[in-house]
Amino acid sequence: MNWIEVNISALIHHYGGVGLFVSLTLETLGLPLPGESALIIAATLAGAGKISIWVVAVSAWCGAVLGDNIAYFIGRRYGRSVVTRYGARFGITTSRYARVEAVFARFGPAMVIAARFVVLLRQMNGLVAGSAGMHWAAFVLSNMLGAALWVGFWTTLAYQFGHSADVLPFIGRHIGMVASALMALALMGLLVGYWRMRAGPKP
Repeated sequence: MNWIEVNISALIHHYGGVGLFVSLTLETLGLPLPGESALIIAATLAGAGKISIWVVAVSAWCGAVLGDNIAYFIGRRYGRSVVTRYGARFGITTSRYARVEAVFARFGPAMVIAARFVVLLRQMNGLVAGSAGMHWAAFVLSNMLGAALWVGFWTTLAYQFGHSADVLPFIGRHIGMVASALMALALMGLLVGYWRMRAGPKP
């Protein structure tokens, strides 16, 4: 077992869904806490029968939605300059913020959904939406949908893996590689679907 697996497994073992909820809420706000890693390992533990998969799914979805909404109102209230000034200590630099703004300006609500699958975008999604003045109703609906797709994807996949006794150590050792590959595939699928929707039927 490596330190990621040990610490996250201990978090889930001692605090269950509450620990997962808090970790995801704070990670979505941009804090350096395990979010996606915690979700994957929690769902894998559920597959091994150590925690309810429904507790994992509901806790993760609620934490993801709450964290993004808190970030949205922070961005809406304080704006870009304040967020980048004080967010630098958590990795929210001006250059990173500008990159996310560019993606947000191009894709709008679709970005809120797709951003859930990308590490940098996921942490800054709500802040940018709020500071850019996106309507809250549009944000919260796309945020809820994106969180549902993200949680559903990882819980279903990891839950199925959890039935194998040997898979948790493998995920712990290779979680970065596995997450990056699967996130890339998921994002490609979302973007292709979005572009096809925008293009509409051919004449």
